[in-house]
Amino acid sequence: MAEKIVIIIIMIPIYGLIIWSYFNPEESLMLGNKWKYKEEPTFSNELIRYTKFTSLVAMVGLPLVAISFIFDIYILKFSFVLIVLVVIIGALKIFTDEHRA
Repeated sequence: MAEKIVIIIIMIPIYGLIIWSYFNPEESLMLGNKWKYKEEPTFSNELIRYTKFTSLVAMVGLPLVAISFIFDIYILKFSFVLIVLVVIIGALKIFTDEHRA
């Protein structure tokens, strides 16, 4: 029971970081790297879209994976594989899309 509580407590700041990364993708990409640049770097639209996409997948997938491991729901443990596949397919869609939004 104690490890379940610890997992939930650790997930709260991680989930907050993922939400922040979704709403501020440029800032999250620069986290810890501002000292390397004299000026603000510009990021491509694909990179910003990919950051938002992975944040969104993590916002949906992290609770599913955590719930499956906390409550030993075996069917949801397969969701980790599905999340990885969704990220790969989404990345291919983002980087090969000819029409930029």
